[in-house]
Amino acid sequence: MGHDEVVALLRRDVTAEEYDAIRALWKRHSLAEDARDVAGLLSTLTDDCVYEIVGSGQRWEGHQGAATFYASLLGAFPDIVFSLTNIVIGPQGVCEEANVTATWSQSWLGADPTGEPVAFQVVIFFPWDPERRLFTGENVHVIGVDVPVAVPA
Repeated sequence: MGHDEVVALLRRDVTAEEYDAIRALWKRHSLAEDARDVAGLLSTLTDDCVYEIVGSGQRWEGHQGAATFYASLLGAFPDIVFSLTNIVIGPQGVCEEANVTATWSQSWLGADPTGEPVAFQVVIFFPWDPERRLFTGENVHVIGVDVPVAVPA
């Protein structure tokens, strides 16, 4: 994203109604994730959504891509828990920080499972599309990683 696009985001006004809509959509997304409800997750996303693990080269596009991302993540870490540590909601979308714990039980991002517990932190940005009133995906920043985020060969 270029400088002009970022400035436009910073200048975006927000009404109480829009703030409430963004917050409600994030809650709906989070509840669907906790319930492992992929259809519910997809209902919070634009058709052209993009999921990206920032800095890894891993990227999934559209509803099919998001469904593939979630199937892979939830398959590899079936007991995954996101413990929210911080959240910011604004007219640009939602930014959350979370501690993540899980047991690594299936291959993920091309790496073999360990069968062991893993713990790491994430910062996830959910960009908001004000016209479609949905998120355009997730930009996931993984911190303190015990799981692979290497660029695929």
